[in-house]
Amino acid sequence: MRNQTYVTRRAGATSFVRNRNTVRFAGKSLGSISQIVIVSMLTLVFGLIYVAEGTKATSFDYEISGIESEITEMTAKKEDLAVEKARLTSVATAKNSTVAAAMETASVSGYVAE
Repeated sequence: MRNQTYVTRRAGATSFVRNRNTVRFAGKSLGSISQIVIVSMLTLVFGLIYVAEGTKATSFDYEISGIESEITEMTAKKEDLAVEKARLTSVATAKNSTVAAAMETASVSGYVAE
């Protein structure tokens, strides 16, 4: 009889098994230049989005400052009209009062001569 020895296979060895490839193919991956291009394109896109949002905020600031200047102008006009109303009301009240009716009319009696 022949002396047979069995050799155990290594854990990572490929075997000739039915419906299996004996060659392992490395998966395709991106190269370093492709990765640099993709990262730079993403940076460019995010930069453009940032700039677009910044200009929107600036245009809103211009609109807000315009509206605020209109508000200050209208507030000043309102205050001027309140003063004018008080002046006209006081003149009308003074003409119609009994105290003013009892007063004598003022006239210039003369000027001081030197």
